[in-house]
Amino acid sequence: MQITLIRHLPTEWNNNNMLQGRRDIGITQLTEEFRKGIAENKGMLNGLAPFEVVLASSLKRTRQTAQHYGFQPETECLLDELDFGPFEGQPKAMLVEAFGEAWLENPSKLVLGESIHNLEKRISMFLEKYREYKNMLVFGHGCWIRAMISFSKHGHIDEMNKVLLENNSFVTLTMDS
Repeated sequence: MQITLIRHLPTEWNNNNMLQGRRDIGITQLTEEFRKGIAENKGMLNGLAPFEVVLASSLKRTRQTAQHYGFQPETECLLDELDFGPFEGQPKAMLVEAFGEAWLENPSKLVLGESIHNLEKRISMFLEKYREYKNMLVFGHGCWIRAMISFSKHGHIDEMNKVLLENNSFVTLTMDS
């Protein structure tokens, strides 16, 4: 199975380094830099197409991003971002300060608004649900995609917070079906 994952375009909260989680925030107006990034990414996506299914989370920032790429995605709630609970709307630095090394080294033991272990379960459920697909395009969120990258490389999500993934970045993963 090949999964191409694109992190949503920036929101005002991204621009201010605030955690969004499940807050349903739309993207900001696109800068010329992001328009160029979309064009470059679309060129690379053409080489990966055709996609059997195009998915986005239930949060509008992922669907808006898909639309800027010319797709009308199916909504998949398993792709929803981690629920950061009381940290949503707060600077990411507050979360890092509160949990210190555990955020980097052992996040699966943490519980925010949702346990990070539950995020790992959602990734497993996603992979099981779509196991028959050979080539998928997914518009998602930073924490979810980083967790998927860690899961694909290590078999767990504890390395997710060591992965850097900017808005509008994409990665293609090959997973065993």
